[in-house]
Amino acid sequence: MNQKLVSIALFGVIAFPFVASAEIASLDEIVVTATRMPQALNKSIADTSVLNEQDIKKSGAPDVSTLLRSVPGVEIAQNGGLGTISAIYMRGTNSNQVLVLLDGVRINSATLGSTALEHIMLDSIERIEVVRGNVSSLYGSEAIGGVIQLFSKQGHGAPAFNVSAGAGNQGAQHMAAGFSGAMNDTSFSVNAGRIKTDGISTMNPLLLTGANPDKNGYDNTTVNAQIKQFINSDHALTASVFSTRGNSSYDISGLPTAINNIIANIDKFSLASDDQINEIWHSQLRLSQGTDDSQTFGTYPGRFQTRSNQIAWQNNLKIAPGQQLSFSVENLGQAVTSSTLFSQTSRNVNSLLGGYVGEYGVQQVQLNLRQDRYSDFGTANTALLGYGVSFADNWRATASISNAFKAPTFDDMYWPFADYGFGYTYAGNPNLKPERSVNKEAGLHYAANGQRVDAVYFDNRIGDLIVGNGLPALTYINISQAKINGQELSYAGDFGDTHLRASATFQNPCDATTGQILARRARAFGRFGVNQDIGAVNLGAEVRYSGVRQDAYYNINTFANTAVTLPGYQLMSLTARYQIDKSLSLSARAGNLFNRSYSEVYGYNTPGRTLFVGLNYQQ
Repeated sequence: MNQKLVSIALFGVIAFPFVASAEIASLDEIVVTATRMPQALNKSIADTSVLNEQDIKKSGAPDVSTLLRSVPGVEIAQNGGLGTISAIYMRGTNSNQVLVLLDGVRINSATLGSTALEHIMLDSIERIEVVRGNVSSLYGSEAIGGVIQLFSKQGHGAPAFNVSAGAGNQGAQHMAAGFSGAMNDTSFSVNAGRIKTDGISTMNPLLLTGANPDKNGYDNTTVNAQIKQFINSDHALTASVFSTRGNSSYDISGLPTAINNIIANIDKFSLASDDQINEIWHSQLRLSQGTDDSQTFGTYPGRFQTRSNQIAWQNNLKIAPGQQLSFSVENLGQAVTSSTLFSQTSRNVNSLLGGYVGEYGVQQVQLNLRQDRYSDFGTANTALLGYGVSFADNWRATASISNAFKAPTFDDMYWPFADYGFGYTYAGNPNLKPERSVNKEAGLHYAANGQRVDAVYFDNRIGDLIVGNGLPALTYINISQAKINGQELSYAGDFGDTHLRASATFQNPCDATTGQILARRARAFGRFGVNQDIGAVNLGAEVRYSGVRQDAYYNINTFANTAVTLPGYQLMSLTARYQIDKSLSLSARAGNLFNRSYSEVYGYNTPGRTLFVGLNYQQ
C-alpha cells in the first residue's frame, strides 16, 4: 500500500470525527504521572494517555507490550512471539530512553538500560498512564522519550473473588485468580496468573542462516499483593509486592540444533506511608526495591541481575486554589550482580526535585526542576516549562520546552574486555557522558460532547548519543546526534453505544549527521478501532498500520552489519465479549485476522493468525 495514501487516510480519520475505539477516558479523570501530583487529565500540559481497567479488559491483550501498540506515538518491535524481547520506540526514541515505572518503582535493567515489558502480563495491572515527551525533570534518567507507569491492582469495594481461564491456538493456555476488596480500615488485593504457549520459531532460517526451526515456547507466572491500612482518615500505610517469572526459548543464527532459553524475573517490593499533615500538606515516604534478574541457559550461559533500592520523600502542598507545589528528595542505589565481572558493580544517585502547577482562569502553568548527582559520572540538571490556555469554549492550546538525560549503563561503562568468538571484541568505556536532549512541543486540543481531538507537534534533539565505534573492536563512545520531529494526531469519540478511537504519527527520526532514518522506526504509523455495545455483547475491531522501516543484521559470514529495509504492513484484530450474567462473561480475541506475513525485526518471525477464547468470573 502506498505510504502517502495511507498517511492521507490516517489524517482524514483524525481530522473528521466520524471514526476511531474504546470509551474515552473521562476528561476530569485524575492522573499523577504527568506532574507527580494529582491533576485532571484535561488540565495536563504533557501529552498523556490513560488505559484503565475497562480498556484492558476489552483489549483482550495478554501482556503490556501487546496493549501498548494501541497507544499513540508508540511502536513495538518484538523478536518473535509472546515473551520474546520487546523494544519500545516512543516518538522515535530508543527503548533505553523510555522510563518504565511499576507503582512508581524502577524495574529496569541497569546493564541494558531498558525494561523487559514482554514479561509483564496484564492479570495484575489495573491501569497504565503514558506520558510522551521528555520528563527527566520529574523522574531523572531514561525519560528522554517519556514515561510509562504501570499501576498494579488494588483493593476496592466489598471483598470479592475473580477467576479466569482460557485457551487458544499455538498451545496457548491462561489461568488467573484474585481476591480483593476493603474491610473497615483495610484494603487488600491478591492476584496470580499463569500463561503458557508453544509459540513459534523465533528466527527465520531462510534469512538468518542456520537458525533452529523448532518452536520457541513461553511460560509466565505472575503474582502481586497489596495491603493498605488506614491509621485514621489522614494517615495510611501500604505494603505491596509484585513478582513475574518468564521462561522463554530462543534461537541463535548459525546453530541449527541449539536449545537456548532465558529465565527472567522482575520483582518489586514497596513500603509507603501517606500522611495528610494538615489541610494543605500531603507527605509520602516510600522505601522500595525493583529487581531485574535474567539468566540464560544453553550455548552462552550467564546471569545479570540489577537491584534498584530507592528511598523517596515527596511533599505536595496546595498553596492556593488551583495551585500546587511539590518538593522531593530521593536516593537511588543500583547494584549489579553477574556471571561476568564488571569493573564496577554499583552506583549511587542523590536527587532533589521541585515542581509547580497553577491554574489562572483559562491558563495553566507547569514548572519542574531536578538535580541528579551520580557517584560515577557527576551531575545532571533538568527542567521543564509548560503552558496551556483554554479558548473558544472547547479548545485548548499547550506548549512546553524541557531537557532530559540518560545515564550510561553498566554495559556501556564497565563491561570488561571480552572476545565473543565471532571475530570481534568488546570493552566498556568508563569515561562516557550521559546522553542529553532538548524537547519542544506544541499541541492543540478539542473536547466536547463525547469527542476529543489532539494534535501535537514535537521536536526532540538528542546529543552525546552512546554508540559503538565499530567492529571488530567495539567500544562505546559519545559521538552521535539524533533529530526526531513530527506530528501526532489522535481522536476518540462516543456515539451512543459506538466507541471510536484513531491515532496517527508522522515522524522523522534520523541521525542528525547523516540524515539516515533510525532503525526499526517508521515515518508513518497508526491505528483505527471501533467498539460496539449490543446489549450484553461488546464487539471490537482494530486495524494497525506501520510504514517501511530500516534495519540491519550482523552477517556471520562477512563479520559486518548489512542494511535491510522492512516492508510496511497492515494488521487487523477482532475482539468480542459477552456478559452472560452479572458475574460471568465470555471473551474472544483474533489477532492478525488475515494471517499477514510481516516483520518487526529482520530475520525474526512474527505470529500469524492467533485465536483465544476465555471465560471470566467476577464475584
